[in-house]
Amino acid sequence: MTWLEILLTITLAIFFAGFILMGFFSFKEKYLRAARLGVLFSLLTVLVWATVLWMPQWAQTLFTGVLGTTLLLGFILFFWPLKQEIQTSPPPNKQVDERIIMFARARLVPGTDRYSSYYQAHSEHQFPDDRFRRNPGLLQPGSAFYDPRLASSAEADFFLTESLRDAVDGPVMSQPVSASPEHFTQWVKSLAHYYGAVDAGICQLQSHHIYSHIGRGSGTFGAPVDLDHRFAFAYAVEMSHEMINTAPKMPAVMESARQYVEATKIAIALAAAIRQMGYPARAHIDGNYRVIAPLVARDAGLGEIGRMGILMTPKLGPRVRLGVVTTDLPLEIDAPTWDPAVIDFCNHCQKCAEVCPSQAIPFGDRTQYEDGTLRWKIDAERCYTYWTKVGTDCGRCMAVCPYAHADNFFHNIIRYGVAHSATFRRAAYALDNFFYGRKPAPHPVPDWLQKE
Repeated sequence: MTWLEILLTITLAIFFAGFILMGFFSFKEKYLRAARLGVLFSLLTVLVWATVLWMPQWAQTLFTGVLGTTLLLGFILFFWPLKQEIQTSPPPNKQVDERIIMFARARLVPGTDRYSSYYQAHSEHQFPDDRFRRNPGLLQPGSAFYDPRLASSAEADFFLTESLRDAVDGPVMSQPVSASPEHFTQWVKSLAHYYGAVDAGICQLQSHHIYSHIGRGSGTFGAPVDLDHRFAFAYAVEMSHEMINTAPKMPAVMESARQYVEATKIAIALAAAIRQMGYPARAHIDGNYRVIAPLVARDAGLGEIGRMGILMTPKLGPRVRLGVVTTDLPLEIDAPTWDPAVIDFCNHCQKCAEVCPSQAIPFGDRTQYEDGTLRWKIDAERCYTYWTKVGTDCGRCMAVCPYAHADNFFHNIIRYGVAHSATFRRAAYALDNFFYGRKPAPHPVPDWLQKE
């Protein structure tokens, strides 16, 4: 073989290995379309290699020039830090009343004084809320995806979370442990990872993080929230790629409920440990928050708020559940996250909006809202009403998000390019559509959950 043929053989062998690797990961992740395309392109690579070896030398030289130019352009596309000016969203200029959020409104019981007084004050919510109350409900018989066996698992996890509602706070030891903020920061982050968190960060607690009035959990409904801690410690737990990809079927809500439990356990244990060291601390868990967890997590450096209106983390996208502990333990804060790459990608992708069964996710650019923020805002009424029809918390948006692919070497290469180049982001979401489909079907339910 000539040196040119050796060079071409090595180059095409790398392509062959890459496509085989993609096919392997895709098959393992149950993306059969991408797996088939990976195998097809690997075979085409072999065919191209065999064809090139039969070419005359001038044709081999021409092919090598074209291939080399293409690879050089790809290298520039991947590594060159092509940036794009994306406007930063300012923080909210006012607090949110927890009573108006869908999860608080869903707990209002018709015929009670609380129900009547709420809708007298917020008559605009009466019609959409009455509409979802006519549906079977989350995890209820009669809903589209209801399965009593699978629903029992999610119900059990929600029961456990609810049972821990009053464990979020407690007495503080009278003799505080003395150490530097640096030491405490390293310790509390390490402890969170030990308990099962995949990422953690710290910010100063701001007024826009805190609900203005209580809408759920312990305390008096409608009472002003009293929370004056100095710091907020936020962390994320991972939701199973396999389970979430079945969304909107029932395994997705099983996984959602399970990770709420994990986030709850971490928050309660961390807060209790901090109080044992002599510093006030409160856990914020599902159904008993005093803070808006995604806003805290964003300011603590964990990710960016994307088109879905939830936190997008660098390695798992939206496929996480969040927990927060607020405290006076002396800590060092992390830099707030401002990731224009996520905003730019979401701006062009719009895959979640296209597949959303309830059409609750907006298309187009971000909108400036009266609270001063520049963001996408989902239609919470549409979203929750769909949940009450199908009996699960849906999750289709999370399942199809290109950022939510498994955390492995293959996908992390793509994530690196997405984070560093605006041009690569255009190519990345186009390739995601090609290999995985613009509207990929939900994955099958795992074998162990199948009915006999």
